[in-house]
Amino acid sequence: MEFLLNTPEDIAWDLALKLKELRLLKKWKRSTLAQRSGVTEASLRRFEQTGKISLNHFLKLVHALGRLNDAASLLNPPKAGSLNELRQKEKKTSKRGSI
Repeated sequence: MEFLLNTPEDIAWDLALKLKELRLLKKWKRSTLAQRSGVTEASLRRFEQTGKISLNHFLKLVHALGRLNDAASLLNPPKAGSLNELRQKEKKTSKRGSI
């Protein structure tokens, strides 16, 4: 098992700070981001202050800030380190599509 120093709460708080920084770089008030994203201002404020938000609301906020592709690439599988690994991945993918 991998030893991790960050907790889920640490990561959530870090994401909240980064989102707030992006909002401020655009010189947007909370109300502006709330309106553009469809997330209530209260939910946005709670996220910026506590790091707590639903995944759906988080993605709406990220989308409004033009950074949805960053979120989309978050859990990409690791790239193959060798030709053999690439072949193994291709075998697994082709098996999923077959009956």
